[in-house]
Amino acid sequence: MPTVKSYLPEDWAIVTLGFLIIILSLAGVVIAVPEYKWADSADLFGKVLTAANLLKMVVLFAFSFVVAILGALLIGKPVKPMLIVFPAVFALTTIALIAAGNATVNEYGIEAVIFSLVIGLLVGNLFKLPGWFRESLTSEFFVKIGLVLLGTTVVFTDMLKDGKLGLIQALVVVFSVWYFSFWVCKKLKIDNELTMMLSSAVSICGVSAAIATSGAIKGDSRKLSLVISLVLITAIPMMIFMPMIANYFRFPEAVTGAWLGGSIDTTGAVAASGSLVGETALKVSTIVKFSQNVLLGIAAFAISVYWTYTKNPNASDPDTKPTLKVIWERFPKFVIGFMIASLVFSFFLDSGARAAVKAPLKNLQGLWFALAFTCIGLETNFKDLASVESRKPVYAFLIAQTFNVLITLVLAYLLFS
Repeated sequence: MPTVKSYLPEDWAIVTLGFLIIILSLAGVVIAVPEYKWADSADLFGKVLTAANLLKMVVLFAFSFVVAILGALLIGKPVKPMLIVFPAVFALTTIALIAAGNATVNEYGIEAVIFSLVIGLLVGNLFKLPGWFRESLTSEFFVKIGLVLLGTTVVFTDMLKDGKLGLIQALVVVFSVWYFSFWVCKKLKIDNELTMMLSSAVSICGVSAAIATSGAIKGDSRKLSLVISLVLITAIPMMIFMPMIANYFRFPEAVTGAWLGGSIDTTGAVAASGSLVGETALKVSTIVKFSQNVLLGIAAFAISVYWTYTKNPNASDPDTKPTLKVIWERFPKFVIGFMIASLVFSFFLDSGARAAVKAPLKNLQGLWFALAFTCIGLETNFKDLASVESRKPVYAFLIAQTFNVLITLVLAYLLFS
């Protein structure tokens, strides 16, 4: 595929685009949020598929299309294939968003990204897509833009006010689960790249941590897709059955919320499962999950340092230790965007300014995540997921996740009962 001039490295282009979206929103360029929720056919045709709502979807498409084209230009990717690929991905993603908007689906808390992944997998495996189409899919680029926007929802002032116990739990869980997962992967002789991505995904914050770790170690995109698929697939039974277990054993609501927030890997699934238990569980689970999200930047930096020192060819030679420059080169720059967005929304904007852009930015964040998971589905081959090479990572993930569930429950009881 021909290349064009690159103006920015990919991560810096992502930070630029993420802050362009944020600045435009704060300046009053607010993209109206389309209606996706419906209960029956009357709702579907009377609310979701009306001319006015479809126009909102078209405006949303136009805005995101321009951002995607700008991204391609900034990093030097050919624009022509994007003119076909992006509209196709957006159309499939819109179907996923509408499917996820069904009232029955909402009751079970199944997120749009699950539908995006499934639809992408079905289309990508049932139809033979041209090579140029697959090469133009940019799942990591899209999800990283979503992660920069995610920073606008992680407000430190809320954490400091309500989340002290959540931060304590998050720190203990992240360190203990990460090292346990790392140990399991080593016992199963899983390669270093997959070990790092899998350990971070289980212990920190699921998909976001896996993406950040992949950026820090320059990981293989196929291995990353496997980890993301494991996170999303296991999130569904966890968010359904964990509240049922908590209700059966009559766990206190605060304990249940801390358990859900520390165990389930996706933020949306945490909120959905917490709401199945009660208001207190929902609040605590959200605080605990956001407390883990806060650790994303710290974890990315630590992994960058660790990987630079341990995987440097001359790391054993004290005279050729890696420099700060090498560590900086490995550090995923989009995490800086996440951290700056969080700091700005935490300390430099008042509650009124945050409230004015909260819904539009959350909608755009969800859209970029959904677009990314549609791409991941289109990129992924069922044969790869079912291959012998994938079995050990699946075993490691399930073992580590089980440990995560158990130790988080113990800590939740100690801190929140």
